[in-house]
Amino acid sequence: MNTWIDKLIDDYYKFLRDRTIAITDTGTDWAVISTPFVGAFNDHIEIYAKKNKDKIILSDDGITLKNLELQGVSIGKSTKRKEILEKLLLNYGIKCENDELIVEATEANFAQKKHNLMTTIFEINDMYVLSKPSTSSFFKEDVKLFLDERNVIYTPEFISKGRTGLEFAFDFQIAHKDREIVIKSFNSLSKANVPKFLFTWDDVKSVREHVSNKKVIGLAFVNDEEKGVEPEYIDALKSRHAECVLWSDRYNPENIQKIVA
Repeated sequence: MNTWIDKLIDDYYKFLRDRTIAITDTGTDWAVISTPFVGAFNDHIEIYAKKNKDKIILSDDGITLKNLELQGVSIGKSTKRKEILEKLLLNYGIKCENDELIVEATEANFAQKKHNLMTTIFEINDMYVLSKPSTSSFFKEDVKLFLDERNVIYTPEFISKGRTGLEFAFDFQIAHKDREIVIKSFNSLSKANVPKFLFTWDDVKSVREHVSNKKVIGLAFVNDEEKGVEPEYIDALKSRHAECVLWSDRYNPENIQKIVA
């Protein structure tokens, strides 16, 4: 039976298709792809593509890191930020040349490479939180410390391919004898990231269960200490049989049980 979240997911992906516009500059052969996603200054994120024989170059034209600098976040002046950036680039196969994010694609893997570049841009934009005096780390790092504290063995930055053929990244993966847990951490839940997470997990779930012959569980860690969580988002996760742990309630024995064998 379809639920309101099913319609929301369908609407979300229709919105992505309808609001993605590509225009080619005949003088340079570069095409600009305008996406519906909003960047650091409330403008739409754009990426650039140019075909060179059988290769397609995708670039952010250096905008992502430039905008980060304009917000007061300097990568070069922070060892921690530099390490985070290097891990992101390695994880998604992106190059950084003179502060420009670049990835090389073919027609066959264009969708995946574009997806990787966009995900890298999103995660770099999130580094703005490090410029706030009250913020000492990403919430993802807090989740990592919690798993370490509980002596949980996990794989960080876990990547898996889904039914659609796209590869998706999770913050952590925990492998037990008869089940596998893929974890994503959220500073907050919204009408944008809840459908995206449910689509990602559902797309990966059947493939992972076939490969590992284990039950696969999607688990969302949600930071509720600075901002409350709307009940409808928790209900949406439960409706698709995804697990959720509110950060303020992480030591509840029931929640501890969600990450242990």
